[in-house]
Formats: sequence, C-alpha cells, structure tokens
Amino acid sequence: MSAIDALLHGAIDLHTHSGPSPMPRRLTHVEAARQADEAGFRAILVKCHYHSTVTDVLAMAPELAGIRTQVLGGLALNSVAGGLNVHAVDLALRMGGRLVWFPTISSAAHLAHAREHERTKAHFQPLGMRAQDEVRVTDDHGEVLPVAQEIIAMTRDAGAITSTGHLGAEEATAIVEAAHAAGQRRVLVSHPNYIAGIDHDLARHLASLGAVFEHEIGMYHSGTLFGLDVLLDWIREVGPEHTIIGSDLGQEGNPLPIEGYRRLLPRLLDSGVTERDVRRMIGGNQAVLLGLD
Repeated sequence: MSAIDALLHGAIDLHTHSGPSPMPRRLTHVEAARQADEAGFRAILVKCHYHSTVTDVLAMAPELAGIRTQVLGGLALNSVAGGLNVHAVDLALRMGGRLVWFPTISSAAHLAHAREHERTKAHFQPLGMRAQDEVRVTDDHGEVLPVAQEIIAMTRDAGAITSTGHLGAEEATAIVEAAHAAGQRRVLVSHPNYIAGIDHDLARHLASLGAVFEHEIGMYHSGTLFGLDVLLDWIREVGPEHTIIGSDLGQEGNPLPIEGYRRLLPRLLDSGVTERDVRRMIGGNQAVLLGLD
C-alpha cells in the first residue's frame, strides 16, 4: 500500500458534487460512494445547490447497501429551496441531513461575481433555469435575521454542521459570530478566498470562534484558480486544526473526486506538510464536525 493509499483510509469528503443534479455530473452518488469505498473513505457528503441531497441518499439506500463508506446529505438555502426556509431545514434534519449551507448561489457575493463573470453566470444556470434571487441573512444594519438565528439553533440541536455557503465576508462573519454566541460548535467556511473575500486576518478571528475553513481540490488542481502556495499559506495562517480539504469535484470536465485527492496529496507532502496534518485535514477534522469522533 502506498503512502497516499494509507492516508486516504478514513478520509471524509464533505463536498462531493455527484448527481442527480441539473448541472452535468460525471457520476451518481452511488458511483461516488463505490469509488470512495474502494479508496477506504469513511464518509462522503454529497452536495447540490438546487435541492436537498438528503432524500437523494435515502432513495438510493438499496443501491448503497453493502458500501462501507457512509453517504450523507444536506441542504443549501438558495431561492430555489425557498431561501431561509425553516420547514425545509426541519425536514432535511429530521430525515438525517448533516449539513445546512447558508445561501451559496443565492448569496449577494455570488450573484455579484456572476454579474462580472459570464462563465460563472452560465455555469450556475443549467437547463436554462431562472437566475437565483438574492437570499439575505442579515438586515440593513448587519444584524443576523431572526430566521437565520433559528436555523443556526436547529442545526446546533440536530448535531449538524452550519456552513456559511458563498456568503461574503461581512455576512459570513455575522453568521459565525451568531453561531458562536448560540453555542453551535460545528461551523464551516467554504473557500474563504473565492467569492467570500475573507482575508487571513479575518480568518484568524473566525478561527478563534471555532470556525473551520474548507479548501476545495477543484480550485487547486492544475492551478485551476489558485496555486498550491496559496493553500499552503492558508494552512500556515489558520493552522491544520482549522482546515479541511474537500474535493468540490464530480462535475463533467473535472477529475473525479478520488482522483483529485490522489493528485493533491503528494504535492502537499512534497511541500513539507506532515502526514499527520494531511490526515487531520482530509478526515480528522471532518469527523469531529460530523460528530463521528
């Protein structure tokens, strides 16, 4: 067994983009689970910007039977799901959902990015779908909306993860601070340097409140958006204890999720990141967030 094979045993991917999805995918949740199982992954969490993946996973239960990798789902609070819809959150959590993303493609930051980048706009309107409406989580004074506070409490009580989604820096900060005040200790900030616009100084503040930062392989493989030096800087700035690595893969035109890990991990090791820290960032921290450890 190679060093990379050994590291992947027990890994957890909280950002698998398998299907069904209105966006073109290379593999289904079942196929993603089988590939993860072959690599020794402990769990994967499948994500869709347009619908709850909790019911996807339940519907595929017969096909997932016998696969050792646990497959989990969640809900993104975009306008297509009713925005900050407590009923949708309640349903997802009661049916086993483990992660609730505050607005991703409906955040002000994402919509602003799409207005400036035609490729982003086209990518997130598959099948000729309507553009998403903005979903706000704060009022005009920057205070977290009561309904957002309620959703934070719901995820806390269910032992699920609260994610800041694609919120911009100010809204993401408000959500992390509100979650900390509410006693929610499972808080995730995805790709802080993409769309969110979170810098290292702000990240250290959010880390002090318990936030964990997710960096996506899909943004670092082959220099897609960022060079490896950017990821290494983030790991140094907030520490591996506040860093997780997810694939954000499964789309057509990109590597498969497991391929992404196999490409990135040797580069991290060659750059001086220890096996212990790699293992923590691809599995240990995720297990804590999910309550598995």
